[in-house]
Amino acid sequence: MRLLKFFWWSFVAVFCGLLLSFSGAFLYLSPSLPSVDSLRSIQLQIPLRVYSSDAKLIAEFGEMRRSPIHFADIPQEFIQALLSAEDDNFANHYGVDVTSLMRAATQLLKSGHIQTGGSTITMQVAKNYFLTSERSFSRKINEILLALQIERELSKDEILELYVNKIYLGNRAYGIEAAAQVYYGKSIRDLSLAQMATIAGLPKAPSRFNPLVNPTRAKERRDWILGRMYRLGKIDEASYQAALAEPIDASYHVPTPELSAPYVAEMARAEMVGRYGSDAYTEGFRVTTTVPSDLQQAANRALREGLISYDQRHGYRGPETRLPNMTREAWQQELSKHRTINGLEPAIVTQVEKSGILVLTRNGEEEAVAWDSMKWARPYLNTNSLGPRPQSPADVVQPGDLIRVQRSEEGSLLFSQVPSAQSALVSLDPQNGAIRALVGGFSFEQSNYNRAAQAKRQPGSSFKPFLYTAALDSGFTAATMVNDAPIVFHEAGMEEAWRPKNDNNTFLGPIRLREALYKSRNLVSIRLLQTIGIDYALDYVTRFGFNRQELPRNLSLALGTANLTPLEVAGGWTVFANGGYKVQPYLIERIESREGEPLYVANPPSVPTEENMAQQPEPSEEREATITQVSNSPAVPAEPAIAERVVDPRTTYIMTSMLQDVIKRGTGRRALSMKRGDIAGKTGTTNESKDSWFSGYNADLVTTVWAGFDQPESLGRNEYGGTVALPIWIDFMSAALKEKPEHVQPEPEGLLTLRIDPITGRAASPGSPNAYFELFKSEDSPPPMNELEPGMGFPGSPLPADEAAPIDLF
Repeated sequence: MRLLKFFWWSFVAVFCGLLLSFSGAFLYLSPSLPSVDSLRSIQLQIPLRVYSSDAKLIAEFGEMRRSPIHFADIPQEFIQALLSAEDDNFANHYGVDVTSLMRAATQLLKSGHIQTGGSTITMQVAKNYFLTSERSFSRKINEILLALQIERELSKDEILELYVNKIYLGNRAYGIEAAAQVYYGKSIRDLSLAQMATIAGLPKAPSRFNPLVNPTRAKERRDWILGRMYRLGKIDEASYQAALAEPIDASYHVPTPELSAPYVAEMARAEMVGRYGSDAYTEGFRVTTTVPSDLQQAANRALREGLISYDQRHGYRGPETRLPNMTREAWQQELSKHRTINGLEPAIVTQVEKSGILVLTRNGEEEAVAWDSMKWARPYLNTNSLGPRPQSPADVVQPGDLIRVQRSEEGSLLFSQVPSAQSALVSLDPQNGAIRALVGGFSFEQSNYNRAAQAKRQPGSSFKPFLYTAALDSGFTAATMVNDAPIVFHEAGMEEAWRPKNDNNTFLGPIRLREALYKSRNLVSIRLLQTIGIDYALDYVTRFGFNRQELPRNLSLALGTANLTPLEVAGGWTVFANGGYKVQPYLIERIESREGEPLYVANPPSVPTEENMAQQPEPSEEREATITQVSNSPAVPAEPAIAERVVDPRTTYIMTSMLQDVIKRGTGRRALSMKRGDIAGKTGTTNESKDSWFSGYNADLVTTVWAGFDQPESLGRNEYGGTVALPIWIDFMSAALKEKPEHVQPEPEGLLTLRIDPITGRAASPGSPNAYFELFKSEDSPPPMNELEPGMGFPGSPLPADEAAPIDLF
């Protein structure tokens, strides 16, 4: 009896000691424990996602791949697999499983090391959300106390939902839905039982049981879980055997963009970081851009094909490297080091035959490249010179050459090379400035530099319409006669006089302003600028959104020597297309929270419609280029903002008419292939053909294309805006305007159409030969022939008579 009493009182003492110790620990630690209520409102890190205007995924940004899932959407089979692997007594315990803790303690006493933590799923939720991964007794006690609190305040379903959305499962996947997408490319709801068991085996050790890194260990873990499910009665034998028979078929699936628009995605990312800082990557924002997928795809295709076409005109520069006398395995290893660049795949020549060549591709297959696709490959000598035409494939390549091939729509391979030149395209909605398509270079993987928004290059003659518009508003008309003749400028300190010339070094004498524009006569542009004055011209062109400080304050401005980005140029051209309104290019249309609530809706200043014409503001005296900032609160603007009219609509109407002549009879005649009467535009080519431009529009779209080398050098002796940039513009606009009706600016009031004498630029008398019709503002209509005053310069021109005399540059 004494012995029994001793053991009884000893047990009571130990029990009370443990109870007092646990109570003391609780009283000591509980003030520092976080509130379990915060779990109900906790915000998991979700990446930033960028979409096109028609809801196609463009890109995803963030360190963690996570797609939270509600408990009701989790398959029951997965829940059973997870509980069988991690906590088969989950439904019965109250946050702590004493049996598991005792087993963990026994292992610790036997080995002297912590083998397992004895944690339940509830304890893991406490650790994952509130604690660190440090292995210590104090952290374990905190974990137990928190688990008990969690069980008191949350349901089992809520606890499981928190767990499956938080756990790390390898390859940057957090949560079961993200893991299913990464390893199988589909939702957790669409996985087989065996695949679910594979995912359920990852929480214990995501690296050790990773099906991509260690498929053997992953299969052992999966089969063990399936066995547990079978023994616990969660699945029947038929399901068990069928799941065991499935192979480990996981493969790496990155979130595949539905639309290739990496330069657009990067611009959206940068703007979001500017708005929200680092939270942009974790708060689950959904960004909808102004870019529709069909226009972006057309822009991608047009720029790619245009650059490849230009590149092949200038010959084959040889293989990227030569790897002769190597084994097939060595070639395959070398190919793995080279990425596909905008559809141009790396390949190594294995055989050269008369009918073509055989190449080894990155997928390990040997495929044929026909000789017909190689005939363009004359040897590149320099920008203006090519070698002889190849007579056979052996004249182009030899075995071991690492080359580039592109796959045709039929699946065959075509001989190619990565273009050395670059290009950029930007297309805007002239009604509100929305970016409808943007490509910043041949390949984002090759270069992240966004030439559409960052590359400042000289626009050449594509800048002339801005100066012609200034001239039309200062007394000139489309019929004004200006002398296209040599002119010399002297400036103090210059060793030599400046003698500007036309691109073909010819002179046409007195010429109408309309004809001077579509023939792109440089000397006429210089005389215009000289007459209207530098300061007036600079002040005027700022109406189009250009920064006055970045424009040259000399007569070279007439030749387009300002350094501007394609986005700035396109923004300026919108004024012509919309009837004189200044709109600001913008990209983000809408920002939504993770719950789908609108946080921001764009409200850009837009061209007024008939309904809101009454709200149109009066033109301001100070027309400075400003960026309209739209407040995030309220998210949805009450009324649309109205754009400021900066140019007389009659002026833009006349300019559109003149720019349509560039297409009909000038340097943009290639665009006649579009068979549309509503397009207008202007080519631009800088000195030595270092930059090639074309800007053009109808009332629906304004598009600017630039092409050149990143380090400025000549595109070639016979390469101009009409041969490099214009074909890209035509391909894009043909697709963008396909099946759309012609759309032009409506004719405003206050215009006259008069018969004009082509020699004098004055109103033609009855019977005048070759008279033509011209547009005029009512107050600028020319006088009749009999009012020509003696001593004036060229009839109809405000220029002085003696224009060939040397004058100062400033």
